[in-house]
Amino acid sequence: MKQEKYLLWLILLLTLFSIYVDLPREFSLFGKYLSRPDINFSLGPFNFKKEIKTHLGLDLQGGTHLVLEAEMKEIKPEDRDLALEGLRNVIEKRINLFGVTEPLIQSAKINSSYRIIIELPGIKEIETAIDLIGKTAQLSFQEPVPLSEENEATGAAQLQFQPTELTGKDLNRSKVQFDPQTNQPVVALEFNDEGAKLFEEITKRNIGRPVAIVLDKQIISAPKVEEVISGGKAIIRGEFNLKQAKELSIQLNAGALPAPVEIVEQRSIGATLGGESVRESTLAGLFGLVLVGLFIWAFYGKLGFLANFALLIYGLWSLAIFKLIPITLTLPGIAGFILSIGMAVDANILIFERIREERRAGKTLATALNLGFGRAWDSIRDANFTALLICFLLFNPAGWGFLPQFGMVRGFAITLGIGIILGLFTGIVVTKTLVRTFYKAA
Repeated sequence: MKQEKYLLWLILLLTLFSIYVDLPREFSLFGKYLSRPDINFSLGPFNFKKEIKTHLGLDLQGGTHLVLEAEMKEIKPEDRDLALEGLRNVIEKRINLFGVTEPLIQSAKINSSYRIIIELPGIKEIETAIDLIGKTAQLSFQEPVPLSEENEATGAAQLQFQPTELTGKDLNRSKVQFDPQTNQPVVALEFNDEGAKLFEEITKRNIGRPVAIVLDKQIISAPKVEEVISGGKAIIRGEFNLKQAKELSIQLNAGALPAPVEIVEQRSIGATLGGESVRESTLAGLFGLVLVGLFIWAFYGKLGFLANFALLIYGLWSLAIFKLIPITLTLPGIAGFILSIGMAVDANILIFERIREERRAGKTLATALNLGFGRAWDSIRDANFTALLICFLLFNPAGWGFLPQFGMVRGFAITLGIGIILGLFTGIVVTKTLVRTFYKAA
């Protein structure tokens, strides 16, 4: 009894927290306008900060659909499939660094055409995204071409640069900093061991002369070398603002594209249809839940009422988890969530039917409750394990080519999988606690 009391308090606290998370950022209560703050608290040396909001997919909030075609003329035919996969990986890394939530990046080969299909939910600055994705980001360091003695004495010749062995492949990472003297954004570079050695040699032989930092065949900075620079660090200074500096850093961190790309299709997808879909799906889901809830209540009486209450808790917890992870909700994702509710209802029906069987066999209420939950577990476990295996295959975490790799299919799989796991917990723990606590006293 004491254990059930603790579980009841835990369920209550988790439910209250879930209600807080599920509330919209701004809402009205009893005529008062209220705002829900995000989670932000400190516990000793640890500071936890979490933005709470619902993430919607491309079909629900709109965004950008792009199709890129790779130019493979300079790549050997036997290497083109590998180059296409490398292209997809670099673009995916750039988009993730750019901060797009749940993008869809797919490679496709149609006859002799090698393409990358991209869907970016919520992206409004389309041109910025296109520039970021499509640039090749070929970074190189170039030193001045040695002048003849006559030209060097007169200074008549224009300074020209030639490539060195130091390129973007020798880069460990880049990050945005601010110049302490000018307070302008700069991009700081850190080279690997081989790059640090090359950079030191370049600066050693070019003291008093400029070294050009070249990105995509354009000189963006040519600082004069004052002394030998060791340690493998360099600074890119240029006429760019903070936004441009961040984009440059993202390109350098993500690496160069293995092949040039051209945009062959670009579409902006509006959110009007998405809003209608959300409303219609929500209405259909609520209508179905009300009918199921009324049926369970009418058929099982007080047990059905407690099961409906447990399902309400299940719904609150599920939405909170989707916001906290966060999970990007698409229309198939919502369908997966509604399906998981149906499986949670099915678990309760199995339990209640077992309890009825034990009562008909002459068992006491306490014994029937224990045996009902225990004996129904085998059927519930097997059914849900099979569904979880299907979710795993649909989500395809390893990216196997013979399985689906579409973002919306994965959205369906992840919401269904989370719903099944949470449904198992609420069916066995929450429903059991509520029935044991309140059904005997009813």
